[in-house]
Amino acid sequence: MTLASTSPETPLDRTDPEGEIAKAAAQYSNWGRWGADDVLGTLNFLTSDARAAAGRLIRTGRSFSLAQSFDMNGPQKGWRRRTNPVHTMLDTGTDAAAGNQGFPHGIGGADDVIAMPLQCSTQWDGLGHIFDHGRAWNGRDAAATVTSDGDRVTGIEHMAAHVAGRGVLLDVGRVLGDERGELPDGFAITEDHLRATIDAQGAGSGVGRGDIVLVRTGQLSRARREGWGDYAGGPAPGLSFTAAGWLHRTEIAAIATDTWGFEVRPNEFEHSFQPLHQVAIPHLGLLIGEMWDPDALAADCAADGVHEFFLTAAPLPITGAVGSPINPVAVK
Repeated sequence: MTLASTSPETPLDRTDPEGEIAKAAAQYSNWGRWGADDVLGTLNFLTSDARAAAGRLIRTGRSFSLAQSFDMNGPQKGWRRRTNPVHTMLDTGTDAAAGNQGFPHGIGGADDVIAMPLQCSTQWDGLGHIFDHGRAWNGRDAAATVTSDGDRVTGIEHMAAHVAGRGVLLDVGRVLGDERGELPDGFAITEDHLRATIDAQGAGSGVGRGDIVLVRTGQLSRARREGWGDYAGGPAPGLSFTAAGWLHRTEIAAIATDTWGFEVRPNEFEHSFQPLHQVAIPHLGLLIGEMWDPDALAADCAADGVHEFFLTAAPLPITGAVGSPINPVAVK
């Protein structure tokens, strides 16, 4: 099945990123929707009642980690000082066997430390991660919100108790991609594509208020087979800028993809960088996940036809952080 990579209903002036971003920001803004002091953005849609209903989706207990590995073999290449994790042992079994740890009666142990950027593997983008013309989420002054002390207002620690609810996999790669279930790099996923995927997957794939949506493009599968290449920042399938309206109207709590940057790359405008981020995070207040690994879950969903599940994906409560590594777990 093949669809055009842009929606005819929402044409873009590809020469005017400033104008298109400003128009979408005004049309889809959630500023003030949950009050001037809000720190959760679209997570406000994920209520206690919605979370309780999501728990009732668990039928078999099958669980799937949706995280990539956190190790030196990751995709990062140093862009803006993003490196792969460095794992170092502080104490080892060798030390214990040598008796040089200083513990009594034969006890020994191992200990370790990890050094890494918070957004080097499977992660959430926090509300303080992206600004638009000096404005952070809810219209705040970016300079007063995120300083050298971190995000003093919307740090990701505020979200730690909230990211658990109904997850929905939209396997766009399997529905619209090639025989391997993969979309080509540069494929812009529009609202039409998302709707076609929901229709093809059938009952239980509908998306609505408070849902956590996982979009599989198949790019991670390709990177596993062919090597990382330019996975970290290069060409990729992803959400079209024209999908901003769908993200706003559906009132989802969060969305994640199996790609480095969530939105299509190269971006759809001349001389632009991540324009959908510029609308979705500071204006919609949308929680965005990147570099998730949906492949095992996707195979299970294709086998049993069930694309909804309970999902928990709490960020680490790192005070003042603008992103966080996570281990999302889907339970069916």
